[in-house]
Amino acid sequence: MSERSLDQADTPNPRRRRALLILSAILMLAVVAGGLWWVLDGRYHETTDDAYVSGDIIQITPQTAGMVLAIHADDTDVVKAGAPLVELDPADARIALDQAEAALAQAVREVRTLYATNGSLGAVVAQREADLAKARDDLRRRQALAGTGAVSGEEIEHARAGVAASEAALATARDQLLSNQALSDHTTVENHPNVMRAAARVEEACLALKRSSITAPVAGQVAKRGVQVGTRVAPGQPLMAIVPLDRVWVDANFKEGQLRQMRVGQPVALAADIYGSRVRYTGKVVGLGAGTGAAFSLLPAQNATGNWIKIVQRLPVRVALDPGQLAEHPLRVGLSMQADVDVHDQGGSQLAAGRREAVARAAEPAGRDEAQKLVRRIIAANLEGASAPRRNTGR
Repeated sequence: MSERSLDQADTPNPRRRRALLILSAILMLAVVAGGLWWVLDGRYHETTDDAYVSGDIIQITPQTAGMVLAIHADDTDVVKAGAPLVELDPADARIALDQAEAALAQAVREVRTLYATNGSLGAVVAQREADLAKARDDLRRRQALAGTGAVSGEEIEHARAGVAASEAALATARDQLLSNQALSDHTTVENHPNVMRAAARVEEACLALKRSSITAPVAGQVAKRGVQVGTRVAPGQPLMAIVPLDRVWVDANFKEGQLRQMRVGQPVALAADIYGSRVRYTGKVVGLGAGTGAAFSLLPAQNATGNWIKIVQRLPVRVALDPGQLAEHPLRVGLSMQADVDVHDQGGSQLAAGRREAVARAAEPAGRDEAQKLVRRIIAANLEGASAPRRNTGR
């Protein structure tokens, strides 16, 4: 090899040297940028892909027994609160309601008789008081004439017996009046115990008739329909379920070491596998679970047996979702999610502040108001033509 070739080999290539310097600078900048990102932001994020959509699964069960006549909703149907779902045979409930209505009408008339009897017994007491006063006057007149010999001793004894008989008759009449008044004191026909008991049975029978039509307690999507037409169902038997998809949340299961800085109220960025990274959800931490999944499992681990292997546990963290985002991109119960919690803000608590006002509320049934209106109509119909009874004070 010539001397010129050796000199060129020993001399470094300027272009190659420049490329190595640029690459080294880029690597240094990347390391510095990564370190700054970790110090300023990265260490304040906890992420997991062990997160799933959860929601209320409301079981629809009958409150009365009966045979299924019709089914108005099937799986995947969306129903509103109060919409009919299942109809049961109402024949037995109608018969029970007719019997309860007749019993209420009879109770009203029997109570009216109590008030009318109070008046007649009061008249009997007045009559017995008059008879006693007359008997006492007769006795006094005969006792005044006893010294003259105009009245015999036998007549005086008869007069005394008459007074005793009148006193006994008056006491009996007063006892009968008190006994009858004890059944009606401080009441009217409407609030008499017998009428109220019969009215309660009418309401019960009316509600049983209304409950033969099973309605949706909340709005949502129907799932798990298992009932069939012609089946006889019993109270409490599951017929179908309703899932309100507008009130779902996310249960994100974080490892123990990720919970040190996690607090209630921290913001959460989420993505669903069903939509991919193009759809982002925003939520916030509303609570940390009371125990790990292993602690609440059907067969919890028993680590005190001696054969112990430490396994990192996960704790479910509940994340509330934005209702507007849910309406735009609906989620289903059980879907997989990725969760990223920003733990910058440490002002919150690790425990929830307290119970929320209302987790869910069912639609108010209208049967109670209709039952009360029916009771008032029956009472009014059986009071027609009768003078309004005065409240008996027992005096």
